[in-house]
Amino acid sequence: MNRQIIIITGLSGAGKTVALRALEDVGFFCVDNFPVVLLNDLLNISSKDESVNKVAIGVDVREKAFLPDIYSLINSLKKIFHLEIIFLEAEQAVLMRRYKETRRPHPLQSEGFGIDEAMKKEMELLSSLRELADRVVDTSSLTPHQLRALIMELYGGKTSSGLFINLISFGYKFGIPQNVDLLFDVRFLPNPYFVPTLKELTGLDSRVREYVLGDPLAAEVLEKLRNLLKTFIKGYLKEGKSLLNIGIGCTGGKHRSPVIVQEMVSFIEEEFKIKPQVIHRDI
Repeated sequence: MNRQIIIITGLSGAGKTVALRALEDVGFFCVDNFPVVLLNDLLNISSKDESVNKVAIGVDVREKAFLPDIYSLINSLKKIFHLEIIFLEAEQAVLMRRYKETRRPHPLQSEGFGIDEAMKKEMELLSSLRELADRVVDTSSLTPHQLRALIMELYGGKTSSGLFINLISFGYKFGIPQNVDLLFDVRFLPNPYFVPTLKELTGLDSRVREYVLGDPLAAEVLEKLRNLLKTFIKGYLKEGKSLLNIGIGCTGGKHRSPVIVQEMVSFIEEEFKIKPQVIHRDI
């Protein structure tokens, strides 16, 4: 039997537990914080049970004593099983905020590290494992619900195309989202921020949409974006890619970029029958 093995790892606070629960909901047998030294034994035992054909295992920095051994172990296991590694990460400021919200300590703080030092140490310890990853997912802009949806779309067989698309609107003043595959700058479009009646609204409001799209340049931009995305998405589908992150940015991420993102959502749904995940990061 061709068993599917997924190792979920990454930075603490990036969403490993959410990802494992999502995999469990789509039929994976899941084990979290499993000792790396026993990984081979677990897979050999599970291989004797024909009902267990999908296994997901959570590995984190608490296994640091065995991390040097995991690289040779993974390489040997890949020769036997269909094994994939997912590495979850997020921007340091986002991870810091999540720790403050949950009031949970970082795993390495028990060793006397401060939170900043613990996070840097973890990145260092897991850097080689990140290089082995088949898929790196930045969860900075994702809510737990959105991360769950992403994992279930990728591994639950819900999309006929096999391609999961994230459309992200953002403001350049707050930084460019990490791991964006395609990046578009729409700061040259007319800015509703300088219109008193529109300033406090967002690009999800019909009045802002009408203002932005009422400019002749916007129509030209949309036409070119549609043609470009049509070419890129066809290429991604042809190559069997599973994840495409598209970022569209304006100055503050509140008006113009959300308008253009929403237009691209409609286009992609109509053209490819794919429902993108929409993230308006800075609204």
